[in-house]
Amino acid sequence: MMYDSSKKILVIEDDTVTRNLFLKGLEAEGFDTISAQNGLFGIQQAQEHLPDLVICDIMMPDMDGYSVLTTLREDPNTAIIPFIFLTGSDTKANVRKAMELGADDYLTKPCTLDELLRAIAIRLQKQANLQYWYATELLKASKPITAAKTLDVTLPKSIFPNVPQLKEVFDFIEANYHQGITLCDVAEAVGYSSAYLTNRVARQTGETVNSWIVKRRMAGARFLLQNNNQTIEQIAKALGYQNVCHFSRQFRQHHGLPPHAWRKEHQIVLEKQATLC
Repeated sequence: MMYDSSKKILVIEDDTVTRNLFLKGLEAEGFDTISAQNGLFGIQQAQEHLPDLVICDIMMPDMDGYSVLTTLREDPNTAIIPFIFLTGSDTKANVRKAMELGADDYLTKPCTLDELLRAIAIRLQKQANLQYWYATELLKASKPITAAKTLDVTLPKSIFPNVPQLKEVFDFIEANYHQGITLCDVAEAVGYSSAYLTNRVARQTGETVNSWIVKRRMAGARFLLQNNNQTIEQIAKALGYQNVCHFSRQFRQHHGLPPHAWRKEHQIVLEKQATLC
């Protein structure tokens, strides 16, 4: 079975024989591969190349696999990359620690290439499903208002997905997004480490905690821009931004227009709707 050659796999393994064996097997199946002989170099490779999946040994000199995973989960650019541990230890304590840190799977050596490929396929498919789901939901949520729709200036429905396990996280963001909160604030409020919370939210939604905070602020910004005459600076302050330029730059990144231009365009739509009503 040949895999998508565009999928890039990073193998972090200090044993040269084992590392080369995995690399050859993955390349034979059509994967693009990257390798690292230790944890520190593995982190550098992950941050530079942003692979689609990481396979990592646990017991390595200088920096073990747990430290590698923790570092990658704390970096927004690598936080949601699927991560598979491959190790000679299968004790319950080690497996639990791996899962608590945010590993996606845990394979015990020796394992066959088929077992490794199955684990990779499952994780890549799960990641693809999450990305498709989120893209679909985002498309639904971002459909523009048309003159044919009835005028509605009420607050939009929650932007957060219905994930019961993350209700406490999203409730805290909803209640405090206008206070300038960060990932650390959310993690402290729900009793998790920032790295663990980042991975947990990303695995279930395809987005990071910080992304959800920004998306909630952007939803609030759209409502305020459409439905009152506050200045852009006043709206930015109401949403927890200390700097109006930061707010304007972030708004433009998400909507393609600066706040004042977006307001002008959408208030015209609302005026047309009001005339029709």
